[in-house]
Amino acid sequence: MLRARRRPRDERRPPVPRDGAVPDLVPMRRRHVAEVVAIEEQIFPRPWSAALYLSELATPATRAYLVALVDDAVVGYTGAILVAGEAHVTTVGVAPSWQRRGVGIRLLHRLVTEVRERGAQALTLEVRVSNLGAQELYREFGFVPAGIRRNYYPEVNEDGLVMWAYDVDDERYATRLDEIAARIARSADHGTDRGADPGTDPGPGSAPE
Repeated sequence: MLRARRRPRDERRPPVPRDGAVPDLVPMRRRHVAEVVAIEEQIFPRPWSAALYLSELATPATRAYLVALVDDAVVGYTGAILVAGEAHVTTVGVAPSWQRRGVGIRLLHRLVTEVRERGAQALTLEVRVSNLGAQELYREFGFVPAGIRRNYYPEVNEDGLVMWAYDVDDERYATRLDEIAARIARSADHGTDRGADPGTDPGPGSAPE
């Protein structure tokens, strides 16, 4: 009997969404980059390049990047830069067909947990001022508005809202993360995992130069 040829990773596409599918969250590796960039090109007006992602992965001491996998295919990803006790969330992306299925909140929860374990005391990110759904999600993680960056997203002629979360290393914030984790688990158990995803924010405007 002939066996079906396994697709090379750079030819894979996110699987069709199905109820009850819970993504595996793992560190981003070089082998994931082609799939990550394919999603980038669908959701960002100015996507990051494969070379940029590879350069980020080459500096693991100050970087944290994760992917969400379903059936071994990438359906979402996120990352952050860590410097002097601060973590800058540089990107959050979810494949269009997997948005509003709780992938983004799972990724952000795991990312924040990891950077806390690595010494982060504060978190920051940028988001389009019109992306109220993403802002609502970030507020769940304790982010609050801290300023405006004019025309931060020039490709869409839109300002960026700067948000910060402080004291993320204390016990109160740990309790917040526990509550989010419990909510994620309940949603998955009851088949209501339809929370807002960040979608396209923060985006390429956060890319390191």
